[in-house]
Amino acid sequence: MNAKFTIATLSSQPATIAALANLIIDTVANGGSISFMHPLAPEKATAFWEASLAAAGRGERVILGAYEGSLLISTVTLLLDCPPNQPHRAEIAKMMTRVEYRGQGAARMLLQAAERIAVEQGKTLLTLDTAEDEGAAGLYDKMGYQRTGVIPDFALKPHGGLTGTIIYWKRL
Repeated sequence: MNAKFTIATLSSQPATIAALANLIIDTVANGGSISFMHPLAPEKATAFWEASLAAAGRGERVILGAYEGSLLISTVTLLLDCPPNQPHRAEIAKMMTRVEYRGQGAARMLLQAAERIAVEQGKTLLTLDTAEDEGAAGLYDKMGYQRTGVIPDFALKPHGGLTGTIIYWKRL
């Protein structure tokens, strides 16, 4: 484990919301296909994280952050609120790492922490999707996630054009 980064469970605090909003704006500006288009307005980014952290406060998800000192450099969300016929499953979402910190182990640490929490919550299956172009497929492959397939032209890239989405799963 990289002692350089600290992993924390995030809660709805003004400084945390501001840091997450900044991270998602930066990710979208750098081509990250995470449901938003460029340019992402700060008020939309803030509203997204306010709603996400409120859901975390209700126990519907867990939002984790990786820090270098006081700087939030990466985040991932573990979605726990699945349909009644899927109580054994959770979903990995909104994996983002600042460009200058990619490949240094923060995302791997976050994913490992999310997997541990999923197990603690009684989950035995994780699912996720990532963009075919410039997504985190390499990380998920290395972490033992299984590719189910690709849905072509699933979403718009933040700067325009279509990208496919890769569907993954992992038994815990």
